[in-house]
Amino acid sequence: MNEFDEIRPYEAGEMKQAFDELLNDRQFNVVMKGLAPWLPKGLRNGLLRLAFTGVKTPLDFQKRFMKPIVQYIIRKHTDGCSFDDEALVANGAHRAHEARYTFISNHRDIVLDSAFLDVMLVNSGYPTTVEIGIGDNLLIYPWIKRLVRMNKAFTVRRGLTAHEMLRSSQLMSRYIHYAVSQKKENIWIAQREGRAKDSDDRTQESVLKMLAMGGDLRELNIVPLTISYEYDPCDYLKAQEFQQKRDNPAFKKSRQDDLDNMKTGIFGYKGRVSYHCAAPVNTWMDELDTSLPKNEYFTALAHRMDRELHRGYRLYPCNYIAADLLAGKREYAANYSAADEQRFEQYLKGQLAKITIPDKDEPFLRERILTMYANPLINFNAARS
Repeated sequence: MNEFDEIRPYEAGEMKQAFDELLNDRQFNVVMKGLAPWLPKGLRNGLLRLAFTGVKTPLDFQKRFMKPIVQYIIRKHTDGCSFDDEALVANGAHRAHEARYTFISNHRDIVLDSAFLDVMLVNSGYPTTVEIGIGDNLLIYPWIKRLVRMNKAFTVRRGLTAHEMLRSSQLMSRYIHYAVSQKKENIWIAQREGRAKDSDDRTQESVLKMLAMGGDLRELNIVPLTISYEYDPCDYLKAQEFQQKRDNPAFKKSRQDDLDNMKTGIFGYKGRVSYHCAAPVNTWMDELDTSLPKNEYFTALAHRMDRELHRGYRLYPCNYIAADLLAGKREYAANYSAADEQRFEQYLKGQLAKITIPDKDEPFLRERILTMYANPLINFNAARS
């Protein structure tokens, strides 16, 4: 394991020491005091120690501390989260819950994509959750790094030179192969770096090439995973960024912008949320032409994965309404009611009102948000044709 010590999550034998170091961290105690200012430090830490009793592994930590938080977010900020793993059961028969998977999904929320999946896996009887990669640019304090490593996260290094990036990618790939094949862990990874702000979800070939650096892709048991939100709470922030970049091509988000996106994504209203697993790529990889040059092979693999992912969208009335509003037609009117239209228009009005940038271009912003909701339908239709 020494090769991976710099990036891996904590192991079972390291959890108690990590927890003790967390409780002794001054900045962590400031955060905890902010959450419960009425509790003296000694009593607060004593209660945390009591709650930590019996927590021996990162999975124990997730079930004890993280699962209740995520379930609260589902109850409070969604209209339910569904998980369709029929394709895994169908292709793995009784062994579906024994297998380990590398879930590659479209990217909707930096925090919740994997957190919701963890809860769905536990509730569906799978033996473990997922390990995820966290960029070291987010680990701005030692206590944050400790906490995410306790929560089954491995570190992804950012801001590297080209040579350093190659070595870092190779190390991460070897770790992912090790985690799936030897540690018997699941992995979650986004299909691309950063979210597709227009919801036109496409797999970056560079992600697949990185995964292939560490060994045969087949041993990763890759599963295309489709995440569908009825409402994206960050839609207005994404539209705002589209205008800011249109008006100033050099525009870059600040760290505060990133924090605002994170907070809005977690606590904003999402409506219904769906997770849909496609069949593992191992079930159809033999259909690809292995004589293709390497780059063309990864292009073909990415396109086929996208087709499987797009076929898994769960479509809501707002997707059909947005497509019709963009086209100026009523092609999909059978899929929504007058009440659905009124609700979506009110929603759009409310989201647009949250944008307060100078020279606000409301027609442009409205078109950007409508495109976000129409693209899943457009891609679904293309994948099914």
